[in-house]
Amino acid sequence: MAIPGYKRLVPWMLARGSGPYERWMAGRKRRLLGELSGVVVEIGPGAGANLRYLRSDATWIGVEPNPYARPYLERAAGDAGVAHEVREGSAERLPVDSASADAVIGTLVLCSVDDVAGALREIRRVLKPGGRYVFIEHVAAPVGTWRRRLQRWVRPLWHVLADGCHPDRETLQAIRTAGFARVEAEEFLAPLGLVAPHIAGFAVNEGAAS
Repeated sequence: MAIPGYKRLVPWMLARGSGPYERWMAGRKRRLLGELSGVVVEIGPGAGANLRYLRSDATWIGVEPNPYARPYLERAAGDAGVAHEVREGSAERLPVDSASADAVIGTLVLCSVDDVAGALREIRRVLKPGGRYVFIEHVAAPVGTWRRRLQRWVRPLWHVLADGCHPDRETLQAIRTAGFARVEAEEFLAPLGLVAPHIAGFAVNEGAAS
């Protein structure tokens, strides 16, 4: 079910309503994103909250399925002083050449893609050998907890109201089994109630030096 005007509203809400979360996550984002260089592809960048952390010598390609996000992304990239390009596309079919990216960023993205395994295959395809996939995602709560039961109970309505989001995805397991050479991740609770369980870290594509 599509809510009239919702796609236009989403980037507006992200630009104006995510401040507390972004301030809470700033330290992790600075650590994970601040050293990325070369060609950096970001999947589903929304309103461009991550651009401020990139080095000025990076070349950023944002792949965003919502055309209404483009003005926000152009503005954020300009403010960050980063060479940039916005391309319309999906995580499962990235409009990016194979083995062309030094890094891929995905934050709060895999919860809403239709095919998680397919998106991770695309990330591996576009990364250069040894390239890095940096992720921050909310994930399913531990089995048997009240939060996990509630995530499952509200999932149908949550999916409609939260732009396709699944609150109970086993995302870390999907990343660990996607074929990366190395995965490093931390698990923690963010101040987000039902979707408080989070992971943050990086995965290194095959071909990295030992």
